[in-house]
Amino acid sequence: MELNYREMGEGEPLIILHGLYGSSDNWLNIARELAGSYRVFLPDQRNHGHSPHSETHTYEAMQEDLREFMDRHHLPGANILGHSMGGKTAIYFAAAYPERVNKLIVVDIGPSAYPQLTGSSAPVLSHLNITQALYNLDTKNVQTLREADQQLAEAIPYLQVRQFLLKNLKRNKQTGRYQWLLNIRAIRNELPNIMDGLDPERHSGTEAIRSMPVLFIRGERSPYIGDKQKQDIHTIFPQARIETIEDAGHWVHAEKRKPFLKMVNHFLEQEPRVNS
Repeated sequence: MELNYREMGEGEPLIILHGLYGSSDNWLNIARELAGSYRVFLPDQRNHGHSPHSETHTYEAMQEDLREFMDRHHLPGANILGHSMGGKTAIYFAAAYPERVNKLIVVDIGPSAYPQLTGSSAPVLSHLNITQALYNLDTKNVQTLREADQQLAEAIPYLQVRQFLLKNLKRNKQTGRYQWLLNIRAIRNELPNIMDGLDPERHSGTEAIRSMPVLFIRGERSPYIGDKQKQDIHTIFPQARIETIEDAGHWVHAEKRKPFLKMVNHFLEQEPRVNS
């Protein structure tokens, strides 16, 4: 799949992968800061932004999208930074193609599966609620974004979350009607796969992964990286560092931009990977 993308800066390549319901636009401010030192690529993942839609939305498919993207841009290797779903894509890619990852930064997501959709974890319930609310929105009759916001408010009470989601609702110039850039149907149907992850026992630190510099960044107030995920991180990536940004939730990079950038720059400027 040929992904839509943005590119800026010069230097060692850095690919930034956005999270679920996001797009390359969400990372423009961070990318501009990093573009002074790196050649930054911002792809839209499948079913998001202006990239093609597909009924398949698995991490295996997205890891191959990333491989094709790197091949198309003649990148034998790159630093990869991914947030949430993008972080899980980066983890899958690193496990499948470790020789192509210079350094790996994963933001507020763990490597292993989250509870099944019948479970009661906060992340699962949140995504079930969001995907159903977006799917139920009557886009054919919505006249304004404010009206769309009002329709979503009952199911999604948090204004900031609604504002983030509504960045994906655009008016079609030909029909005059609003439509989602997101492939809502595929995302809703594939939610079990989006909650999936690597089996730590099957990916317990191969030599190539052991030599890979890995940084996990979590928000202090986020539920995504708890004790179980920390254990799984160190099983798969034995040398991984896990850093916490205080008073931050899941969208760490937006909530605490300066400490986030400081942490990323410090990690990327360290010594390159060496063979173990």
